[in-house]
Amino acid sequence: MIKYAVRCANTHEFEGWFKDSATFDVQSKSGDIVCPHCGNTKVMKAPMSPSISKSASTGAASEVRAREVAERILEAAVAMRQEIESKFDYVGEQFADEARRIHYGEADERGIYGEASEDETQELDEEGIDVYRMPTIRRNS
Repeated sequence: MIKYAVRCANTHEFEGWFKDSATFDVQSKSGDIVCPHCGNTKVMKAPMSPSISKSASTGAASEVRAREVAERILEAAVAMRQEIESKFDYVGEQFADEARRIHYGEADERGIYGEASEDETQELDEEGIDVYRMPTIRRNS
């Protein structure tokens, strides 16, 4: 696991844990890393000071704790996705259109999920329609 300082296009900074540098690159490119402050998915690594362990045992303990935290985060993301999929209506690629219909009172208000492009989600945001990215969960077996 590796921890990066991350900065979004709006200059908000936050930290993220990744399996390795390549994982960060893949998730960043696909828009899976979301700024917790503004929801922006255009992110990059920010400069950060190195983490230097005082001893090998302290470093190993920190790595174990980091893995435990990462596992709890993954479990929470899986639970969130299961909750959404069990209680919300899946509308597929019609997500943006259906979100607008609900927002403007043309369809019954309800929770929905589906697919939308970055441009579609930006347009919804500009219209004042709340949209949240749901992480794609890939577990290594």
